[in-house]
Amino acid sequence: GAAINVFTRLHGLALEVVDVGVRAPLPASPGLVNCRVANGTRNFVEQPAMTPAETGAAINAGIARVLRHAQQGTNVIGFGEMGIANTSAAACVMSRLTGLPLETCTGRGTGLDDAGVARKREILARALAQHPDVSDPLDVLATFGGFEIAAMTGAYLAAAASRMVILVDGFIASAALLVAARIDPNVLQYCVFSHCSHEQGHRALLAEFKAEPLLALDLRLGEGTGAA
Repeated sequence: GAAINVFTRLHGLALEVVDVGVRAPLPASPGLVNCRVANGTRNFVEQPAMTPAETGAAINAGIARVLRHAQQGTNVIGFGEMGIANTSAAACVMSRLTGLPLETCTGRGTGLDDAGVARKREILARALAQHPDVSDPLDVLATFGGFEIAAMTGAYLAAAASRMVILVDGFIASAALLVAARIDPNVLQYCVFSHCSHEQGHRALLAEFKAEPLLALDLRLGEGTGAA
């Protein structure tokens, strides 16, 4: 019943849901792929969200899924995500890798009011201050990312290596692309930027890529809906 289910069903797009590690294990279901790394990530205000081993496992999960689809003949692919507080994770990844101020990178997420946005920025500023020396793309990913952002990072790298057309979704998917592009800038040659989302940081992130999005529909849904 979600928007992404409707879009994919209506237009005959293949949809795959990959669990890389939500907090509680999910029951087996058609179309759900179990690539669980752990039961959720850690609080990055206090410590890195993921260990290096967990980061690698999540990246490899994304690579493996894309290579499987490449073997089946897929040549166009898009990535979306679901995650709790992952606009916060994406904002920290973006701010640290681009050097842009946190205010530019942080928006309302699922609809915070002004007081909520102010509190969000204050907490994220504390998180960035807690990890002042983290700058390598993989270290930034491990410190501030989630399993879904790490999996998409690997997926972008594998899709580019497989010479697929990559449909880039919104803010969080673009934050994962930022990590992938810092690892291998050639990834961007394969990307079509589907839309500019309503999340504040996305427009600045698109500018970082020198990208012109195809659509601007004020979407803030995640799940790959903009790409679809």
